[in-house]
Amino acid sequence: MLSKAVMASFPILLFALVLPAAAHEHHDELTEEQSNAPVDTILWMHIFLQAAVWGVLFPTGMVLGISRSRWHVPLQSAGFVLTAAGYVLGHAHRGRAFLAGAHGMMASILFAPIALQLLLGIYLKLHIHEETIRPWAVRMHGVWGRRIRSLAGRKWLFGAIAFRGYCRGDNLGQCLAHYIMGSGFIAYAVIMAILLLVGESWVRRSGRSPEWWDSWVIMLWGIVNTFTEHRGSGWSVKDMQHTILGVLWWAGGGLGIYLSRNNQRSFVPSLIIMLTGWAMSEHAQALMLSTKVHAAFGYTLMLAGITRIIEVSFIVPKYTPEPSTDGDSHSEHTLADDTAGQSTTAKGFRHLPPFLLVAAGLLFMSATDEELQFVNGEGMDHVTYILIMFSLAFILYTLIVSLINLYATSGRNAASATAEGGIEMTAGSKWYARVPDADMDVETHVIGDDE
Repeated sequence: MLSKAVMASFPILLFALVLPAAAHEHHDELTEEQSNAPVDTILWMHIFLQAAVWGVLFPTGMVLGISRSRWHVPLQSAGFVLTAAGYVLGHAHRGRAFLAGAHGMMASILFAPIALQLLLGIYLKLHIHEETIRPWAVRMHGVWGRRIRSLAGRKWLFGAIAFRGYCRGDNLGQCLAHYIMGSGFIAYAVIMAILLLVGESWVRRSGRSPEWWDSWVIMLWGIVNTFTEHRGSGWSVKDMQHTILGVLWWAGGGLGIYLSRNNQRSFVPSLIIMLTGWAMSEHAQALMLSTKVHAAFGYTLMLAGITRIIEVSFIVPKYTPEPSTDGDSHSEHTLADDTAGQSTTAKGFRHLPPFLLVAAGLLFMSATDEELQFVNGEGMDHVTYILIMFSLAFILYTLIVSLINLYATSGRNAASATAEGGIEMTAGSKWYARVPDADMDVETHVIGDDE
């Protein structure tokens, strides 16, 4: 574990790296030469470094923090230093210039909570004011960690948008529609994967089937969409389609809530996903490439709904509530087979709906007019483009399930995972030691801490 003296040097290093970059010029207008200049090595280093830190390193550290692993502190400390270095690289490059936008603004916004999170982490490691200030600092540390992680995903997306110069002027509305809905499908997939791998005991104890929660989200989302999709006095075909989808969601969501009461499974959320996919696949598009990509998105979403209906109807028909006994040693924080009698093949099939939702989300996020016009101009066909998106979906879903598995087999969950046959570093390892039970609440606090 890093010494307190070394940890205390991180804020100094962070500020020393970042402050000289504050004078970097942000452009409101660009010449054709500036916008078409080649991308230099420094900018490529910035892109790959920040993608690795925010896409892999920080999420891994966040998970280790929630599981109270000792590896969290050194991992997140390294992440802070690397992201500061990436920030400097992003302001030190030459060559291609970019218009001022959300990516640069988000970088400046994120710097303050990152610095605060680091200072809070150092304060918590000092173990002072145990009965007064420290409990509140623990909670603030956890809240800030979760907020930073959610903002980081947006910054990553804004970086890709800024690189191509998309989503400006009249294109902003379409970008928001595609990115918000696509991100929503991916978030839905993450929740489904969490419930599948580590959350089934929680579902049983809650007395509510997953479809009950799904139906509430669908209904509320539908109410918002019903009153926000139409603008102006005239009704276009897309206005009518998007508005009626909102009506479909709140009407179907209400039925799903009713049918899912008393811990019952319901087909309604899956059917709504299928109908949404069919509607999206039938959208008229200006380019043939765009038509094909939207159709692939719709078919993928329909397949996600079909596989979910199969799961609900035949694989896990009902979550039997667990008895509440003081001697029950079962934990939802393991990858144990929580569904009695469920075969390995059946549990493997249950990965299909969340994976297909991830793929559908990426396809929809990559289907804006500007993106597809660029792809069409490069001479790429729809088959190649769609396969690229599915390849990214495989990578992203691998990262999702790996992080969930890491949570279930690290820190405070390591002992139970090892007892059930999981592969995990033992307490006697040279490189790893579990946080002692007595110190769990005060020893390790991280970005995304579950306090």
